Amino acid sequence: LFRSIPAAARVTAAQRRTRRRLALLRANGYVALHARAIPGSDSVIDHLVIGPAGVFAVDSEYWDRRLPVRASGGKILYHGPVNKKERLVHARWEAAQASLLVGAALGHPLAVRPVMVIYGPTIPWAVASLRGVDVFSGKWVRKYLRRKSRATRRRHLTGPQISHIYEAAAEVLPPCGKTASSGQVFRTATL
Repeated sequence: LFRSIPAAARVTAAQRRTRRRLALLRANGYVALHARAIPGSDSVIDHLVIGPAGVFAVDSEYWDRRLPVRASGGKILYHGPVNKKERLVHARWEAAQASLLVGAALGHPLAVRPVMVIYGPTIPWAVASLRGVDVFSGKWVRKYLRRKSRATRRRHLTGPQISHIYEAAAEVLPPCGKTASSGQVFRTATL
């Protein structure tokens, strides 16, 4: 069964858990596009979250719970002895691609914040910003977005702005396994 589904298109347990947590934020004005392909690459944005506090490219990871997670100097993330710098760089790249593509569709710049949520091991901090990526435990998803909403209260996105960004993102970031060149409009995968 899995051989017929490209690896990038498979939904992982971590992605399902994040979807469930994000669904609980719909009442707070958050919507999401899940498993969105970045045109011209093999990369997939796990969750593009749009809400009052802004736009977030969320990468959901499930790591071995037996290995510790630690950070060093605000730039290095380790899972056991393994340096996860490439995961952080990739999360930043995905957010930058979403920013460029959706911003171009909107006709103005759009900031997209890179986020990495980790399931499995205990994360010894609430939220750490490592190489420009907010990293935290998956159980913090709702709390993180609520805190961001409080912090950005004076410059919240409005309902019409959220809808406009969502529609533009749905146009330029096709669902995994589909291409934008087919001429179809993809508006699936809302919360």
